[in-house]
Amino acid sequence: MNPSNRTLFQCRVVEEEIDLTLGELCQACNAHQEQVTLWVMEGILEPIGKQPQDWTFTGPSLRRARLARRLSYDLEINSAGVALALDLLDEIDNLKAKLRRTALN
Repeated sequence: MNPSNRTLFQCRVVEEEIDLTLGELCQACNAHQEQVTLWVMEGILEPIGKQPQDWTFTGPSLRRARLARRLSYDLEINSAGVALALDLLDEIDNLKAKLRRTALN
């Protein structure tokens, strides 16, 4: 691409700014409330609020729930395995970020 023909786009990540109820999260990630409740108990998701009827979830929770659903349903991994897999993926992301910071110095 010719540098003089570049087009700049400005965008905003809406998913970061949303708050979802338990029902809305279930609908957005296509999972049953029982499954999402189990993910909360396993520490996969961290809702705001004490009781399920009061829970709200943020945009990052939605991304995590969608990934948890894929691992659970598509790969048939149980909730403890999903928690472990997500922790390992988080660690990989952290290590990649550290590598990028180190490479910049």
